[in-house]
Amino acid sequence: MPSGLNTDAIGPVDVAVIAFEGNRFNGDVAPALRELQQNGTVRVLDLSFVRKGADGSVDILELGDEEVAEEFQQVTEAQFDLFSDEDLLKIADGMPAQSSALVVAWENSWAARLGAAIRGSQGELRLLERIPRDTVVAAFAALDAD
Repeated sequence: MPSGLNTDAIGPVDVAVIAFEGNRFNGDVAPALRELQQNGTVRVLDLSFVRKGADGSVDILELGDEEVAEEFQQVTEAQFDLFSDEDLLKIADGMPAQSSALVVAWENSWAARLGAAIRGSQGELRLLERIPRDTVVAAFAALDAD
């Protein structure tokens, strides 16, 4: 097991699929992910790239592949292979031709302590839901309108 991982204290894990028009991923997301990992907000567990060509063909790139390794080499110290080829091909099915996506799984390290406290007090998380960004922006805009 990689250093610093304790299954009793691991935080919630999210998977994000970040879509990009065009079939070249430029790596601009890497510094933001690296910063989040370095400051302990998240721990990147797995990272893959899916690229769909004009003819519908699919390329899957892993973290160690030359095309992306340089940009993302310092983002994660260990890769857990949480995404199977089948998972990534399913994601590609929903993508338009000539597009690409970054697929990333991260542990929400910031929530690990709270999760351990909940479990330790025999509590159980019954609902966790993310409010869409557009809803939050609209709520803030409504505050400004008053």
